[in-house]
Amino acid sequence: MMMNKNLKLLGGLLLLGIGNALAQNPIVQTMYTADPAPMVYNDKIYLYTSHDEDNATWFVMDDWKLYTTEDMINWTDHGVVASYKTFHWAKGDAWAIQVVERDGKFYLYAPITSAINNRPAIGVAVSDSPYGPFYDPLGHPLVQTKEGDIDPTVFIDDDGQAHLYWGNPFLYHAKLNKDMISLSGKITEIPMTSEAFGVREGNVEKRPTLYEEAPWLYKREGLYYLLWGGGPIPEHLGYSTSESPIGPWKYGGTLMPTEGRSFTNHPGIIDFKGKTYLFYHNGALPGGSGFTRSVAVEEVEFTAEGAIKPLKMTQGITEQLKPLNPYQKVEAETIAWSEHVKAKQNAEVGVFVQAMQDGAYTSVKEVDFATGASKFTARIGTTHNTGVTMEVRLDGIEGQLLTTMEVPRTGGDNRWALVSSDIPEVSGKHDVYFVFKAKSKPGVIMYFDYWMFSKQNQDG
Repeated sequence: MMMNKNLKLLGGLLLLGIGNALAQNPIVQTMYTADPAPMVYNDKIYLYTSHDEDNATWFVMDDWKLYTTEDMINWTDHGVVASYKTFHWAKGDAWAIQVVERDGKFYLYAPITSAINNRPAIGVAVSDSPYGPFYDPLGHPLVQTKEGDIDPTVFIDDDGQAHLYWGNPFLYHAKLNKDMISLSGKITEIPMTSEAFGVREGNVEKRPTLYEEAPWLYKREGLYYLLWGGGPIPEHLGYSTSESPIGPWKYGGTLMPTEGRSFTNHPGIIDFKGKTYLFYHNGALPGGSGFTRSVAVEEVEFTAEGAIKPLKMTQGITEQLKPLNPYQKVEAETIAWSEHVKAKQNAEVGVFVQAMQDGAYTSVKEVDFATGASKFTARIGTTHNTGVTMEVRLDGIEGQLLTTMEVPRTGGDNRWALVSSDIPEVSGKHDVYFVFKAKSKPGVIMYFDYWMFSKQNQDG
């Protein structure tokens, strides 16, 4: 039994890529995330996610998070952008959202449980910024039908018409008016045919096809793709295609098979800088399960006929699209990979990271020291009197040591110290590791807000 247990643990570590410098999936390691909803805006990916609470044994989800990247490797945590409390008529269940931009405003479509009748409904919130804050312009649900009003996806077509799909176990469609907060015309229930969504085996009385939930509408070279989570449980990802955004749909096959220690999956697909990326979730982090999930990403390829080549869960993206600039303030929550680190948010500094034990670390990839650097500055703090340090290393947790900084006792994560250190001259491109040390210290050992490099004669 012990051997089997150890083998399972080893398998989990290999899946995570622990110790493998190429590992990128899951792309967030500081918190459990699910239901990825990517949006491209101004040469940046804005990835909205739901948030599974630690140690959850059900879908305990209260808010939505935002992560951004310009290079597909280093992701910045922007914290909570909205919650079910954004909607005064909601009682809970901040499940899978999508955010879209139109005419400089950002619209967040959210499935939540209504306090009015204790049933799922879809609301819409609006912001002038992709980072929020979002507010509810309606004060009531945008959509509530007979059953299964979850997982909204919104797509604005080339003609300006916005389309809304949602539903589990049914699939609904409606057009949106240009204001994006009201429906245009009636709600249509999409026929669940095997030609459209494949053939399900077993009990098909309520769910006659493979379609389960989590629709995502996407367009490429004039062809419309409807991605979805497919049953029976545990879910896989499938897709259907059409020459029209309203169908009829034709089943395209399996996009991603069942795998990854989560009995659900949720697709989100976007084009970014000449490539196509599929976002999904699994249970790959330590403690991961169907209720503690993590978002991951794969690059997508198409056949000449437009079919999506089937995907497996892998270590993720290894090609960084641009280097990271170290000569500006970089948030500590900008991370390519980390271990034993948790994200937190407060009013004093916004989002920051906490090192949870001795040897915890974060890393960023392909940092470009093109003009050289000889000084390092960071805003850090701890509650411990002595013995807490942060090592700054190149290219590995045991790579070249640039500096070891004593972390000042600030008394809490609402009080911080700005600390600078001379370092050996560094140039070229390197991965940078921040390794947190505090032997025999219990609990959270230190806090880390931001960092930057500079020349000796430049201010940090």
